[in-house]
Amino acid sequence: MDTQKISPASVIKSLGLVFGDIGTSPIYTLAVIFMMTERTEANFIGILSLIIWTLLLLVTVEYAWLAMSLSKAGEGGTIVLLSILRPMLQSGKKIGVASVLAFIGVSLLVGDGVITPAITILSAVEGLVLLPGLEGVSQGTLVVLALLVAVFLFSIQKNGSSRLSAFFGPVMAVWFGVLACSGLAALSQFPAVLKAVNPWYGIDFMLRNGLAGFFVLSEVILCATGGEALYADMGHMGRKPILAAWGMVFTALLLCYMGQTAFLVHNPGANNVLFEMVHSQARWLYAPFLVLSLLATIIASQSLISGIFSIMYQSMATHIMPLFKVDYTSREMHSQIYIGSVNWALFLAVVLVIMGFKESHRLAAAYGLAVTGTMTITGMLMVWIFHLKNRPWLCATAAGICALDVVYLVANFYKLPHGGYWSLVIAMIPLGIILIYTQGQKAVYQRMQPMPRDVFMERFTKLRRQGHIIKGTAIFFLRSLDSISPYICKTMFDNGIIYERNVMLSISRTYEPQGLECRFEDTHVAGIQVFTVTAGYMEHIDIDGLLEKTGIKPRAIFYGVEDIFTRSIVWKVYAVIKKLAPPFVQFYKLPLHSVHGVISRISL
Repeated sequence: MDTQKISPASVIKSLGLVFGDIGTSPIYTLAVIFMMTERTEANFIGILSLIIWTLLLLVTVEYAWLAMSLSKAGEGGTIVLLSILRPMLQSGKKIGVASVLAFIGVSLLVGDGVITPAITILSAVEGLVLLPGLEGVSQGTLVVLALLVAVFLFSIQKNGSSRLSAFFGPVMAVWFGVLACSGLAALSQFPAVLKAVNPWYGIDFMLRNGLAGFFVLSEVILCATGGEALYADMGHMGRKPILAAWGMVFTALLLCYMGQTAFLVHNPGANNVLFEMVHSQARWLYAPFLVLSLLATIIASQSLISGIFSIMYQSMATHIMPLFKVDYTSREMHSQIYIGSVNWALFLAVVLVIMGFKESHRLAAAYGLAVTGTMTITGMLMVWIFHLKNRPWLCATAAGICALDVVYLVANFYKLPHGGYWSLVIAMIPLGIILIYTQGQKAVYQRMQPMPRDVFMERFTKLRRQGHIIKGTAIFFLRSLDSISPYICKTMFDNGIIYERNVMLSISRTYEPQGLECRFEDTHVAGIQVFTVTAGYMEHIDIDGLLEKTGIKPRAIFYGVEDIFTRSIVWKVYAVIKKLAPPFVQFYKLPLHSVHGVISRISL
């Protein structure tokens, strides 16, 4: 249930944290489309019609209506859809299919997280050439400036978006206001473009241009990039403020695209359409507008990078990704996080993309494939959920939208030989890590041969009666309450280390975003207690604090370390991932002075 109330402050904050990506798409969308399309008035109107209906169907209907009606504790995103779907599936194979779809969706979003900052920063920097005296600036200089902006962008991530959020919202509010006013002014010069609201003009464009018109959809989709943020960021802002803000953003975007189209009718040779339109309307305001556009692109990139952090944290919490060191940047919101290794990996990828493509229109050839892939997977999961919930009308609507997603996805295959493969190459990295890690974890668990609980309790009781007991409390981490990990058996039975009080600590994550429950389980065996912690995937677990609250003062904390021995290339990659990931105790920030790692060698 969405309890978030609509207020001017929450709506303005949503503008900054949710709509940066889709809000900066007018900078490059029409400029890119008309690099591959004949510049005639009929084509201008037809493209505008396609843009209007793309925003209406793929953003408003798919995300603002359908996706945002599916949430868990107010949270949204691909993993939330998986968490809704999993309990409804009876077959293990179906659960596997749903999981793989979600894994691909997460990976594609990471690919989008690399290309979005690169194209938005490059597009904004390229607007400098319209300033007096800067007309001759070389593309190499623009690339260097873009790289400097990228360095600044990724350097401020460690401060957390919470400190900047108060600044983001007002800047984006001004940005959307400028887009709307500029578009309205240009629209007044040629109001005939309003007829593009009729979808026939878009259909007519497709019929007239045949296969070429179909492939133009691969560029039209750029107007909807960032639409997935409405759903993914729902947990940060609440459904109602986001929907209220989308109404304003949608209006501003329509006016801007209509104004750019009207400007193109009178100036068919324009290249950087938005910048040239503003430059022609008020040259004395162009420099401030350029600064504003650069700020907007930084905010757009910042929003997406923060979203990647949240997705990576959800993936770690649900055990589909290895652990990374996480820093919490806000005391009020645990969702405000910074993951240094992810941040600098993204930075390196963005730098390579900027240096490789050099120009925004060339980068646009690689942009859109990951976005449409994410939209298609979201549509498929929604159709599945609505079908199992027996909601036929919503299922039929979602199926229609999903079919439209597929059309746009197929159109984007045109980009594969022109650089589109890069978005897939980038997405394959996190997908490969997810698949290798999840399968590796299963293989390790199967080979560890844990001891049945009853057998363990019997052996423990016998050994304890012999009297070799160490004073104090020891903590052991358990994977499962039904079976005891080999490292515990090795510590107690092989090494003879048994404390007066032995607490078996089990931490499990649910597919719910929130919720934290702690309890002791009675084992009916003297000297052993089981302490279970069950938490939602978005919860920050303060193990040290929980132990202190429950009166547990450990003298020693034991955890298992797997030493992988293998000849398989795949499992060698898994072993490297395990070694690079921070230890379990570091992730949960346990007191290092009392922690002991027990090594178990495993052959895969």
